Amino acid sequence: IEDEKEYLIKAELPDMKKEDVRLTVENDVLAISGERKFEKEEKSKKYHRVERAYGSFSLPEDADGSKVAADFNDGMLRVHLPKSVKAKPKAIEIQVG
Repeated sequence: IEDEKEYLIKAELPDMKKEDVRLTVENDVLAISGERKFEKEEKSKKYHRVERAYGSFSLPEDADGSKVAADFNDGMLRVHLPKSVKAKPKAIEIQVG
């Protein structure tokens, strides 16, 4: 989600604890990593579909990676990535001469 002040990245991480999730920013790449163990597979049950998402995300050019903040609540990771000051538009007054 993008607004005039920041980017907000939401990642659903059900059944994970805060200490099992790692968030890093290096060379303008934001990486969210963690490990969730697959529940013990039971031979008497059929698994029709198992979904997992992996990967890293490059930061937008106008993001300030030095001020990234994150919170984790009820399996939802929210990463707040402020836009840099230089990226905000500035109105310039036109002088009449």
